[in-house]
Amino acid sequence: MADLYARESRSVSKMAHLRFFPQAVVGGSGAYLTGDDGRRLLDFSASWGAASLGHAHPAVRDAVNRALRDQAGASYLSSANEPCVLLAEKLLSLVPARARGRVWFGHSGSDANETVARVVVAATGRPRLLAFEGAYHGGTVGSMAVSGHPAQQGARAAGLTLVPYPNSYAAGSPEAAKAAALAHIEELFATVLPPEEVAAFFIEPIQSDGGMLVPPDGFFQAVEAICRKHGILVVSDEVKVGLGRTGRFNAFEHSGIEPDIVVYGKGLGGGLPISAAVGPEAIMNHAVAFSLQTVHGNPVCAAAALAVLETIEHDHLAENAASTGQALREALQGVAARHALIGDVRGRGLALGVELVVDRATREPAARQTALAVLRAFQLGLVVYYVGVNSNVLEFTPPLTLTKSQALEGAALLDEALADVAAGRVDETLLADFAGW
Repeated sequence: MADLYARESRSVSKMAHLRFFPQAVVGGSGAYLTGDDGRRLLDFSASWGAASLGHAHPAVRDAVNRALRDQAGASYLSSANEPCVLLAEKLLSLVPARARGRVWFGHSGSDANETVARVVVAATGRPRLLAFEGAYHGGTVGSMAVSGHPAQQGARAAGLTLVPYPNSYAAGSPEAAKAAALAHIEELFATVLPPEEVAAFFIEPIQSDGGMLVPPDGFFQAVEAICRKHGILVVSDEVKVGLGRTGRFNAFEHSGIEPDIVVYGKGLGGGLPISAAVGPEAIMNHAVAFSLQTVHGNPVCAAAALAVLETIEHDHLAENAASTGQALREALQGVAARHALIGDVRGRGLALGVELVVDRATREPAARQTALAVLRAFQLGLVVYYVGVNSNVLEFTPPLTLTKSQALEGAALLDEALADVAAGRVDETLLADFAGW
């Protein structure tokens, strides 16, 4: 094992500033990655959800090859291209009627959320925005400005107000979490935050990087009602949890709401860089050249994205996410019954989180043990990362093509990793050069 780490450390030495655990890969197929040491790794992250169909999916590969054989330019800035137009039409058919206006294409969820944050203020003339504590809307200056994750060091926007995301586990019940979060919003509007100055409320249907938090039933319906009352736009960030991952195409569908603007990224390109913001024409067409980069609307990436959407539908991958996700969740609950380290198992479909705690009664975060579990799982052949404002939630966002047998295989590897952590069989010095959030 020491030799393995030496080899992998050399492989990633040029990326040492990232301070990840020493994982280096040279290939992959389906739900598996190939390490530079030849090991086969079961991938329960899919590059934070970006490899939505898994690795080297033939539909994505074939679409990219076709687009490159007769390439329709490299941009949509001055010339429409067929893959981009077809993709826009497809996305417009998949959002609520109130969002069915125009599509803006970018490279990532970060630039899409940044663009939306800028345009809603400009188009409405309202200078303020709402988002949640713990929210991660991106890593650019503008997207960090409307985020609330404590790991980010960027400055918050002057007009941003952060409100608590309901955490049912921490609050003791969904009802308590819902009541407290809604009361906080109402109190803000009644005292220090004039609602008529708020342009939009950025929501995450599941708060992924904040700890894979699932909202209580009825919470976002109540939030939507508040927004409608005050003319506030609802922006649903579907970047990590949308596109079939939760068992429905859009994650917001579980909450029974209709957002005004929907943002897609990560898995949209099946591993290629593309994002989209879909919203009303009056907002999205606010000004010419409002937000553009040269290769926005790249036909190769658009072709890949169209193949992803068609595959999700044709292969019933949202349904697979629901059924396989249920099998994985049940397996993880079985693991939880054997390990006191696990305080909570939560999520929807193939967007799942396992919160590790030092003590189930106090719910004290087990950050060190979480990092050790991730490292040990990697040694055993399972790729999983962690999230959460306290860095203690294992996040599962595997490919939508994951099978039930693979789900059970991964749960068994996690079971073994947690047993080794609890028994002190994992070398803690390995954490010296590893930092997550």
